Amino acid sequence: MKIEFTKMQALGNDYIYMDGYSKDFSKTNKGKLSQKICDRHFGVGADGLILVVPGKEKKFRMDFYNPDGSPAEMCGNGVRCLARFIYQNLERNKDLEIETKKRIIKAEILSDKGDFKIKVDMGEPVLERKKIPVRGNKRFAIAEKIKVENKIWKFSSVSMGNPHTVVFVPNFDFPWQKVGKEIENHPLFPEKTNVAFVKVLNPQKMELRIWERAAGETLASGTGSSASLTAGVLTGRLERKVTALFLRGRLELEWSEKDNHIYVIGPAVKVFSGVYEY
Repeated sequence: MKIEFTKMQALGNDYIYMDGYSKDFSKTNKGKLSQKICDRHFGVGADGLILVVPGKEKKFRMDFYNPDGSPAEMCGNGVRCLARFIYQNLERNKDLEIETKKRIIKAEILSDKGDFKIKVDMGEPVLERKKIPVRGNKRFAIAEKIKVENKIWKFSSVSMGNPHTVVFVPNFDFPWQKVGKEIENHPLFPEKTNVAFVKVLNPQKMELRIWERAAGETLASGTGSSASLTAGVLTGRLERKVTALFLRGRLELEWSEKDNHIYVIGPAVKVFSGVYEY
């Protein structure tokens, strides 16, 4: 079976895109396909597989799988690249509404030149712990404590359509990948969790390291930076409009007081297209 694909990346967060809108993938085990094609040694290599398929409420829906084959709800960097994929392959529309498993995402293509520049309405952050979900009796999980690697860490949890746990740190000179993996799999999180380690540089700027659920270390995260902005505002560390710095680029974010939505602006870069023999 030969499958056409496009590889795209946003700040180094890379994904493989396939057209499941005009092609039928109903007989394909997409979890196994994701495991094979995302393998960085024996496949194309990526942080996940994303198919655009027909939506139930909107025209297009994001069908997203982690590298381990498990389905995922949402990805901020991935949805920006998906907007570019749709724009270049399916519908020449600079204003798109894309279904995900938890919410409808609005994407606006600000520039279709070069690396593209895309603004995404990420929606409202979810703070109620049962909806994230996080075990516990309090309504919210803000500035709580967790014991990992024989150390107490303070964390805040937020859902942006997928669960995130934010840990503010003074620097990154500790085995944050190991700590991230332990937090991801901690019993406190019944559906596991993505983890963002955040160094606040000033109230308008933060630097992040990302441990992604079912994927491991990734270079960036749109939903992770949105959750980090939310946690930073609620704990008095950040203002509502910030720049998020990653190892290979930056995102501009704003948590609007008008509608309580978080807006993210960043690039969506096409790497290459090809045919995968599955």
